[in-house]
Amino acid sequence: MRGKRTATGAALAAGALAVTGLAFAPTAAAVTPQTATINASCGIFGGGAATLTATQNGTSATLTLTSSAITTPVAVAQDSITSTLTMAKAGGGTVVFSGTKNPAMSAGSSVSVGPLPGTVTSGASLDAYGGSLKMVIFGITVTCTATAKQAPGPFVFS
Repeated sequence: MRGKRTATGAALAAGALAVTGLAFAPTAAAVTPQTATINASCGIFGGGAATLTATQNGTSATLTLTSSAITTPVAVAQDSITSTLTMAKAGGGTVVFSGTKNPAMSAGSSVSVGPLPGTVTSGASLDAYGGSLKMVIFGITVTCTATAKQAPGPFVFS
């Protein structure tokens, strides 16, 4: 009987520790919305609809841009595009997301860059409109800008 009580006590203690651990576990920060669309103009390189996807973990955030309307004129190797995505901050200023993350893309493929890392503050409201995306591909700089505010609205980071 004594062994049964010890096992039951140990199980209850483990359960209590697990519940306590959950209570003090950090919560994942949430950005809303998680995706937004823009219409981008890339000058002589074309333009069209693009989707932005945001993630957040504390003050670290990433943005990914994909577009089937904007295509690559030539094949591009994985992680070979240097991208700088500048987002306009509500109330003034900008936040920059940059890196060399992209999948391998064959000629004529949809463009995809990211996830591009950046730093955000709690309550930051960011919109692609008023910012830009600069991509350096084989030494050629392609600059894209949003022609209107993103929909359904700006990214708001918690």
